[in-house]
Amino acid sequence: PLQNLHLISRSIHHPYYPSSKFQRPPLRISIQLFSSLNRLPLRKTKLLNVKYGYQFHRNFWLARLASRLLKLRYLILGSAVGGGYTAKKTYDQWKDMMPDLDEYKWIVPDFIWELDEHIDFEKLIKAIPDADELAKLLPDFDKIGESFTSLKGLFSPGSPGETAFRATDQGYDNDKQYKKVITILQNLSLKYQRMLERLEKENKELRKLVLQRDDKGIHQRKLKKSLIDMYSEVLDILSDYDASYNTQDHLPRVVVVGDQSAGKTSVLEMIAQARIFPRGSGEMMTRSPVKVTLSEGPHHVALFKDSSREFDLTKEEDLAALRHEIEIRMRNSVKEGCTVSTETISLSVKGPGLQRMVLVDLPGVISTVTSGMAPDTKETIFSISKAYMQNPNAIILCIQDGSVDAERSIVTDLVSQMDPQGKRTIFVLTKVDLAEKNVASPSRIQQIIEGKLFPMKALGYFAVVTGKGNSSESIESIKEYEEEFFQNSKLLKTCMLKAHQVTTKNLSLAVSDCFWKMVRESVEQQADAFKATRFNLETEWKNNYPRLRELDRNELFEKAKNEILDEVISLTQVTPKHWEEILQKTLWERVSTHVIENIYLPAAQTMNSGTFNTTVDIKLKQWTDKQLPNKAVEVAWETLQEEFSRFMTEQKGKEHDDIFDKLKQAVKEESIKRHKWNERAEDSLRVIQHNALEDRSISDKQQWDAAIHFMEETLQSRLKDTESVIEDMVGPDWKKRWLYWIGRTKEQNIRNETKNELEKLIKCNEEHAAYLANDEVTTVRKNLEARGITVDPCLIKDTWHQIYRRYFLKTALNHCNLCRRGFYYYQRHFVDSELECNDIVLFWRIQRMLAITANTLRQQLTNTEVRRLEKNVKEVLEDFAEDNEKKVKLLTGKRVQLAEDLSKYLLYSVLELPSHKLY
Repeated sequence: PLQNLHLISRSIHHPYYPSSKFQRPPLRISIQLFSSLNRLPLRKTKLLNVKYGYQFHRNFWLARLASRLLKLRYLILGSAVGGGYTAKKTYDQWKDMMPDLDEYKWIVPDFIWELDEHIDFEKLIKAIPDADELAKLLPDFDKIGESFTSLKGLFSPGSPGETAFRATDQGYDNDKQYKKVITILQNLSLKYQRMLERLEKENKELRKLVLQRDDKGIHQRKLKKSLIDMYSEVLDILSDYDASYNTQDHLPRVVVVGDQSAGKTSVLEMIAQARIFPRGSGEMMTRSPVKVTLSEGPHHVALFKDSSREFDLTKEEDLAALRHEIEIRMRNSVKEGCTVSTETISLSVKGPGLQRMVLVDLPGVISTVTSGMAPDTKETIFSISKAYMQNPNAIILCIQDGSVDAERSIVTDLVSQMDPQGKRTIFVLTKVDLAEKNVASPSRIQQIIEGKLFPMKALGYFAVVTGKGNSSESIESIKEYEEEFFQNSKLLKTCMLKAHQVTTKNLSLAVSDCFWKMVRESVEQQADAFKATRFNLETEWKNNYPRLRELDRNELFEKAKNEILDEVISLTQVTPKHWEEILQKTLWERVSTHVIENIYLPAAQTMNSGTFNTTVDIKLKQWTDKQLPNKAVEVAWETLQEEFSRFMTEQKGKEHDDIFDKLKQAVKEESIKRHKWNERAEDSLRVIQHNALEDRSISDKQQWDAAIHFMEETLQSRLKDTESVIEDMVGPDWKKRWLYWIGRTKEQNIRNETKNELEKLIKCNEEHAAYLANDEVTTVRKNLEARGITVDPCLIKDTWHQIYRRYFLKTALNHCNLCRRGFYYYQRHFVDSELECNDIVLFWRIQRMLAITANTLRQQLTNTEVRRLEKNVKEVLEDFAEDNEKKVKLLTGKRVQLAEDLSKYLLYSVLELPSHKLY
């Protein structure tokens, strides 16, 4: 089938047969050796000696005359590309320019003038504008071929035609008339050749102009994406989904496979008409699959699917930048410890005259793992190649290096395994120029192209030349070299290769046609299967979640993202009073133990108010310098975390969706982990706290009463804790023992007796110090031993600490009651009064410091830290949005999976295209 894809006629080549008849002076002329490369630039070929008197050369020129007269075939086939009207008009012009050959009718056999009896020329002319009618003309062309066969037999050596022409030649003695015939034929050949080339160039320029006008919006219409771009996007989207569905593996694409350094990349560059891939000398350059989408456009540009930058392929600096970018993307996609990657790089190339198709360039197949490669490189490349080739609708472009022995090929065996019947394989032999020089038997190349040497089968076989091996060569120079090579190649002269099987241009046409044929055959079938599956999924969704929208994982993530950001913003709506109450309460819970144990109790053991105040000031100063600011910042940070967690985790009634719980928890933890409090906050807070604690002036009775209330609450809480500790030490009292039938342990009995002795000691001396003297410990121990109870001195001291603590707290509470009326004496600095309330002043200072600290922390929270936390949350959400694995891990469940399946099959609606658009 691929032989019908090439629009140029096959060559007519006549070997040279010498003769021993009389000779005339040689005439040197320049001719075209074969007509099948008429699209190539016209070049002067080797001059051939034309000798007079040889009848076979008459045969040759008459064949060329018939060939030129039948140039109509080029016009008809070219009309499918350039337009029927232009071709018909050009035909009429050519017909008018034809010279009058009436006086040369004696040269042309009679059957030439009878061609109109075999061919309906009116039918041909009417069919020119309509490309769909071309197929009806094939029988006429078959008759032309039969006429050429008759013509060749007529002028073959030894035929009756040769005898007739000899007789005619003997009567011909006008050399000028003969030269005039040759000149006319030669001029006609050159004129028609140039005209075809000019028309082809004009057609290309007109197409470019139309595309540019559409691109600029001259027609005032919204441009739609091309079909190939839409198809490529479907492949990109499907490749991102779970491979277990295998849907992406049933859509066609052209898979380029070959041995390493066989010329895969060079062939792809020739098809794309730009040197877009990084190159190396013998080393592996293609380290990951590269999907290239080719489409027609007014400008020759390239761009990646995830980037908006366009690379101008007509500029060398953009080409270098593109090659560098591809190399960087390949290296970044390769994981540590690996040599190749399965991650696909998607690239689009647009330009005038490019054939529409999607190609995937794969890493070259290797036979040996060299140093510096991962041990599993060979197996990985095989698995990647098989994964792409096992697609039943993939077109396999098998690249074989023609400059090496065919027996060294690895890829041909691999391709034959994946496509044993060759129904979707196109074989390409590269470096044919080197093969022609190095191969001892040219027939071996012919065997390869005819599919007789390799065990694999293929739809078609092509021979190409992709340059001289110089990485700096341009595409134009490579094309010129390829055309020049095949013009002079013995492989074509001797008919070992057919004209439609050579050049990358013919290869590109063939691959594109095969690609779209495969697309037409597979897309409709795939679309029907997708519809059926989607219907089943929609039914399941309606039965299970009738009141919910079908949101896939990405849409759910966006919804959760908005909810989280709303909850973060809710932090700014918390009232200042709420912040300060929480901060003040939490801070006092954190520092109360230090204040009571390390500041108040030691100061209360002093003998007078002056010593009390001095001790308090020193300890407060030390506490403010070393611990208090840091404790305050810790409390503020923990409070912010608790409020943030409360907003994130609280359920909002029926609107709460527990599918977001794991995601919200992960966002909260990561945001808190990233957040750091402002380092300068402690320094400013230290100054504020120090100034607050230095103030001793209570302005009114209300503040005095508030300080007393604060002190009483604190002391009562401590007294309650102390009572609980003593109860645990001595065991239950007689009421609990009688009501709950529980008793004391032996140790509890010992501690209870010790407690009783120590209480007697306090009753005897209510002004007793906080610590027992050694002789007092001995006295208590001996009293207990007298009753048969052996007690350790450490147990006595431990028990005394709790007993004295309880006694002290009760005394301090009684003192609070006495100080309720002490504000008047405080204002007079307790002059002429036995009442001293310095402890009330201490607690007022502590209370005021807590309020000021809470106010300062609240300002830092609302003005700075909440906004910084919001910024961290946004950054975390952005990072999670780019991490598909994280989203899959945090958004799970049957509902999510079902929505994912539905979204996938919704994308396949792109494939439901009218069949005529696929042509």
